[in-house]
Order: sequence, then C-alpha cells, then structure tokens
Amino acid sequence: MELKFTHTTLLITFSLLFLPSCGLKKNTDETNIQSTTADVAFSVEELKQRTFHFFWDLAYEHNLQIPDRHPTLRFSSIAGTGFGFTAYLVGAENGYITREEAADRTLKTLRVLTDLPQGPDSSGISGYKGFFYHFLTIDKALRYRNVELSSIDTGLLMAGILSAIEYFDADSPVEEEIRELGDALFRRVEWDWMYVNEDKLSMGWRPERGFIPASWDGYNEAMILLIMAMGSPTHPIPDDAWEGWTSTYQWGTFQDMEYLQFSPLFGHQYSHMYIDFRNIQDEYMRTKGIDYFENSRRATLANRAYCIENPGKFIGYGPDQWGLTACDGPAGLDTLWQNEPIRFMTYSARGASAMRIRDDGTLAPTAAGGSVPFAPDECLSALKYMWENNYDNLVGEFGFKDAFNLSFTFTEDTKNKGWFDHDYLGIDQGPILIQIQNHENELIWNLMKKNRYIREGLKKAGFTGGWLEN
Repeated sequence: MELKFTHTTLLITFSLLFLPSCGLKKNTDETNIQSTTADVAFSVEELKQRTFHFFWDLAYEHNLQIPDRHPTLRFSSIAGTGFGFTAYLVGAENGYITREEAADRTLKTLRVLTDLPQGPDSSGISGYKGFFYHFLTIDKALRYRNVELSSIDTGLLMAGILSAIEYFDADSPVEEEIRELGDALFRRVEWDWMYVNEDKLSMGWRPERGFIPASWDGYNEAMILLIMAMGSPTHPIPDDAWEGWTSTYQWGTFQDMEYLQFSPLFGHQYSHMYIDFRNIQDEYMRTKGIDYFENSRRATLANRAYCIENPGKFIGYGPDQWGLTACDGPAGLDTLWQNEPIRFMTYSARGASAMRIRDDGTLAPTAAGGSVPFAPDECLSALKYMWENNYDNLVGEFGFKDAFNLSFTFTEDTKNKGWFDHDYLGIDQGPILIQIQNHENELIWNLMKKNRYIREGLKKAGFTGGWLEN
C-alpha cells in the first residue's frame, strides 16, 4: 500500500501539536445533555442532538471559541468556531435551543471576534488582515504558539458567519447587529493579499517567515474558500482564479468510478456543507457531464468500495463499517501487519483514491456522517452499525468520538478490543451535524443560496444552471 500524502494546511499543524493540555474550565451552566436513548439503538435524532451539544456546551465561557477537541484541551479551532455558528442554527431549527438563545450566543461570539486584536506581530495577536490564526489559546483567544494565519480555516469560519447572517433575518436589534458584525468581519478579510503564489491562494502566512509556499491547487476542500474570495465586495481575487484552480485538477478512475481525485473524504464534504452543488456546473464539470455533488457521491461510494475490498485485511472493515478521512490514530508505530510492514499513525489524512492510499485500519464516523446527502442509505447504515456495535467505546455524550482501529491490539489497553479514540474533534463533529441537517431539509444549503457573496463568487467562477438561475 502506498502511504504517502501531502497534507493541506488544515492538517499540517495537528500532527505537530500533540502537547499537554492547557486545561479548560467546563461551562457547567450550559451543560445539559438531553439523552433520550435508553439503550444503544441508533437514532439519527439522538446523534444530531448529542453532536450539537459539542458546540453548545463546550464553547469556552470567556470568549465562546470552540475547542479543537474534547476532553483533551489544548487550543480552540477557528474552523471549529465557524462550524459552531452553523450548529447553533441547527439547534434552533430542531428546538434544542430557542432562536433567541441561538441569536444571543451568535452575537456574543461575533463581538468577541470583532474585538480580537489583529496585526503583524508574532504574539499577542489573533489575526491579521481579516484572517485568523488556525488555533487560538483557550484563555485569551490569541495565536497559539507558531501556528499559521490560515486561509482555509478562516474561510470555514466565514462560511459559518455567512450562514448565520442569512438565518437571523428578523427586524430586531439583536439580529440586525448579527448581520452588521458578520458582514463587517467578512468584508475585512483581504483575500487578495493572500493571492501570492503564482496566482494562487497561499495556504497561510507566518509573521516569522511570510507566506507558506504551498498553495491551494488540485481538487480539495478549498472550493468554498475560492468562491468566497472571488465573491468578496472589498478584497476579491481575480475572476480567472477559478480557471487556474481547475487546471490543477486530477481526474481519474478508482474502484471503477470516474471522478475528481482526492483521497480523504473531508475534501469532498467541507465545501458541500455550505453550497448545494446539485445541478449547477462550472466549465470543467460541463465537460465531464456531471456536477460536483455527483463527484462527491462517487468519491463516497469509492471510499466505501475500497474498504469492502479491504486490501490491507484490516479487522472490522465491511459494507456497514467503513470511512477513511483525516482523523486521530492509535500511535506512531512501525510494525508488521499480516506479515507486511506498516506504520500505524497518529493524526493523519487517511484516504483512498487513484492518487494515493493512506490506510492503517483506522476508521472515522465523520467519513460517513459528512457524506450522508451523497449516499444516504449507505452512510446512515454505516452510522447505525458503528453506533450499535461499538457503542460503549465509540459513542458518548457528544455523539461519535473521532475514530477507532480494531486492528491495533499492540498495547495493554487495546489487546482485547482494539484502539478507540477518547476525543471528539470539532472539525469532524461539524460535518456530521450539518450534513445530516442538509439531507433532512436542506437548511444550510437554502440559507447560503440567498447570500450575495456566494452567488457572486459562483457566477464569477462560471457556474450556471439549477438554483443559481433563479
């Protein structure tokens, strides 16, 4: 098996920063898990509600940023905070909280983000030129160590903010201020400043060394990033940026399916959390005769088919237990598996495509959960199977924990059951909650269809057809 992978900026820092916990005081005033399940029987509603409470209960009480992971606490995740904005809308829509509670939390978080210090300094700062650092300290929401000013994580934060702007449309002081602050935060992002690497968006910037040499090219999770950057009314990137982006795509065949290749499933999910790509096409997809939604459907089913084939002969893989994407892992261990050398990994971008395979037997529920709209029968069956067959080790008060590996039995704790993560990860919780909601009533998709920046970016990128024409 080929085990090489080039990480995007979303993943680089995770593998480097497994450090002692900072310690976070739990927001006990808002911890109120309303479990309705008396046994381990799977319920989509139960999964949604528990996953929602990851964002609602764990936002840090002083600055309302979302922790990167729980119960291990090191820093908050600016992308997780973006998913948190959208999670609050799902909570209000489903009656887990009131609209007023969601609006109050949203407004307070926007006020914090607006007031966080921005500037070129290397410390004591939360962002620069409208971008935010990938991870922020838990206590003061300032740059964590030497992490990068992240273009994609800022993009996911802004996507969450735009969803809130569209949801809170009432003529009231609170909701008017949400729209004003959210719009101002979006408008101040200087996307064009980050457009530096051979006419591509850089993955980020550090005050110590300048722009990260790696740029956004090749098909991946950055579609939403480019669309927002092109649609910006204040700092847009050039109109031909999308053409340059698509020129770096890799089309191929994997598991008898033709589609745009990217190995981990998160790259086929993140942009689709916020944009309904059904029946709209850019020039590239018009030449292929499909849309990006169909592309993600094929990627999901190919990922599943690879796991069913299971060339690594890992334990537990099958039609209802599958899913390779970025996630935690059991250990950094070189050993033998099935008489072949293998490296079991910690946090890594696992995945399978014609480009490369990165597989050590570790499965992540978010791989299926974030793909529910693309292949609902297969994905919901997988969530049900993983919930009911691994409940004691994989499921907790906030829904699914991040990952598990039934083949890893090399330590005293894992020799009888395999390895199960003890953490929940915010960037993996978000796709589960948001994509199930999109599947049920298209809530986030319909909100974002109204956003003028998203529509403008799509049109500049050459998308036509479907809802975009209405």
